[in-house]
Amino acid sequence: MGHGIRFYMVAVVATALLATSLIAWQPALESGDLSGVVRSPAGAEAGVWVIAETDDLDTRFRKIVVTDDEGRFLVPDLPAASYRVWVRGYGLLDSKPVLSGPGQTLTLDAVPAATPQEAAQVYPANYWYSLLEPPAPGEFPGTGEDGNGISPRLQSQAAWVDQTKQGCQLCHQMGNRFTFDTSQFAQFDSTVEAWDHRVTFGQRGSQMSAAMSQFGRQRGLEMFADWSDRIAAGEVPEAPPRPQGIERNLVLTMWDWAGETSYVHDEVTTDKRNPTVNPGGMVYGVSITNDKLVITDVAKHQSTELDVPLREPRAMVPSMFPTAPGFEPSPAWGEEIIFDAPANPHNPMMDAQGRVWLTSTVRRRDNPDWCKDGSDHPSASYFPVSRSGRQISAYDPARHAWLLIDSCYATHHLQFGEDGADTLWFSGDANVVGWLDTKLYDETGDERAAQGWCPTVIDTNGDGVITKPWNEPGDAVDPTRDTRDDGFAYGVIANPVDGSAWVARTAPFPGRLVRLDRGSNPPETCMAEVYEPPSIENPAVDPSQTGHAPRGVDVDRNGVIWTALSGSGHIASFDRRKCAVLNGPQATGQHCPEGWTLYPTPGPQMKGVADPGSADYHYYNWVDQFDTLGLGPNVPMAPGSGSDSLLALLPETGEWVVLRVPYPLGFFARGLDGRIDDPDAGWKGRGLWANYGSNLNWHIEGGKGMRSSIVHFQLRPHPLAD
Repeated sequence: MGHGIRFYMVAVVATALLATSLIAWQPALESGDLSGVVRSPAGAEAGVWVIAETDDLDTRFRKIVVTDDEGRFLVPDLPAASYRVWVRGYGLLDSKPVLSGPGQTLTLDAVPAATPQEAAQVYPANYWYSLLEPPAPGEFPGTGEDGNGISPRLQSQAAWVDQTKQGCQLCHQMGNRFTFDTSQFAQFDSTVEAWDHRVTFGQRGSQMSAAMSQFGRQRGLEMFADWSDRIAAGEVPEAPPRPQGIERNLVLTMWDWAGETSYVHDEVTTDKRNPTVNPGGMVYGVSITNDKLVITDVAKHQSTELDVPLREPRAMVPSMFPTAPGFEPSPAWGEEIIFDAPANPHNPMMDAQGRVWLTSTVRRRDNPDWCKDGSDHPSASYFPVSRSGRQISAYDPARHAWLLIDSCYATHHLQFGEDGADTLWFSGDANVVGWLDTKLYDETGDERAAQGWCPTVIDTNGDGVITKPWNEPGDAVDPTRDTRDDGFAYGVIANPVDGSAWVARTAPFPGRLVRLDRGSNPPETCMAEVYEPPSIENPAVDPSQTGHAPRGVDVDRNGVIWTALSGSGHIASFDRRKCAVLNGPQATGQHCPEGWTLYPTPGPQMKGVADPGSADYHYYNWVDQFDTLGLGPNVPMAPGSGSDSLLALLPETGEWVVLRVPYPLGFFARGLDGRIDDPDAGWKGRGLWANYGSNLNWHIEGGKGMRSSIVHFQLRPHPLAD
């Protein structure tokens, strides 16, 4: 009993000291600040989020901060409005919102979750997706429908995991409640049948259904059905850690933008080469579903939209999302057509003048004659191109005018080089890498003379030049010839150190980076190099140091290439200077493992996966070359597209900083960028920007009626800084 009394007295004293510290902390509030403390029956709650949300402004507006070690919080710079203020945290139930506003001090009561199932309701999607259990490693390679049901195309468990990412997470998160919950399909006799039906929904149903078949359809359906059944029976994932250390300094500011059916793929705020361009200016995004340039004035809390134009009438240009007659109605939208986008704008980038450049369709698919065989255009005569998807457009805010520029090559992502021509590089073509000399175009308006392209041909015979004829993709390799590499190029970046361009090709497994050097007289002097991440299917490399599916690609100021390995769950650096072999017959992809350094991203693995197989997904990546966030220059980052976060790697220590967006669940970032609004304003003058980029806003917490949001990430020096 004596020990019990001593314990009781210690608890009383500790509670009294806590109460005293809470009473003593009375910050000198600025007019826009909201402060207070979060407590529960256990005491102060550290590392939980305080959310202030209002509908009083022209856009729905939110600000989110994290509590410090003593449960204290300060929400800075709130515009005048009435706010719903509440608490979310791992291990807690969401608190009941209270109405408050700037200048107030609150005590918010947190309620601990009574069960693991209650606590897990606010876990990020990747924690739920970690319960998915792929076939065991010993079942690979697949032996087909007459064998183990696994597609023979899948040679390893890693390739299967890659399919769960590249096949199933391109459009939206996997692991949010909308994806694992099948309770609305009670009309089916089994969960397998329910899954077989659900992947046919809506205008993207054929794409989802085809992705399922890539596993070996029945085995894939059984895996997802087992996942849903175990969760329905009460299985829950491990608990995520609460924000720690510098993560508690995060301030999130959010503005809703675009319509509820708008799929806002990406945003841009500044020139990547100089993040002081467009200080405090408009934030731009592109809505793929309805051909809009979305613009938010974050100072006035207002959003507008502009039509992305075409050169031809919309009816003459086929939609990027054709709808088959009689498609399976969507559970959210029935038979309503919500993807209708002939212009199909995909990715924006800003130049030094503040113009917003887009990859978008300006005409029909078939190329004009000057792109094809028989043309006197230098690139066309060297490697003709008969069709392209998207081309090029640009919006000039100063003149409220559009440029529509034809291109022979297809476009997808775009990045400016740091050369005298302000070269704009493009990914998106399976056969060539294209560019536009924007300086020449501005001077002459000649879209043909200003553009060029090269096929990606590797010097496999090692003679130092590219010569025709070469080995075509799929041909038997003649060692006396060079070899053309093909495949859809997703990401693109220009290296500021040597002027080379790099693209990322996610397929075939394990994917690859391709370096293109134009030489002195392109296209004849163009030469490519190919580098694959160390593959689990390569017996010469350490299985624990393998990865797959480079998707995004960026570069630091030292010329080191960084990529997100979206299939295996890494950020990886590739330093070409470390390679012993650059060309010749051995330089076919797996020849330079020494150039790679792989950093596994934080979060759980998929169930039963020992080799790299993170449950998270990284749609793209970005390097903070100029310290726009405050973690230092050359910090590589990737969106945790499956974990409601941005992930920052501190390369000198290998430590991760997880910048979590806790509400609304469903933050599916694709790209990101950073802007410096005022270099003399400390943390308030800089920050990162990213967007809720799901195809399907009705997957976001709150369901139908939710919209995409633009999110500003800022790091202050401590959790109570105003």
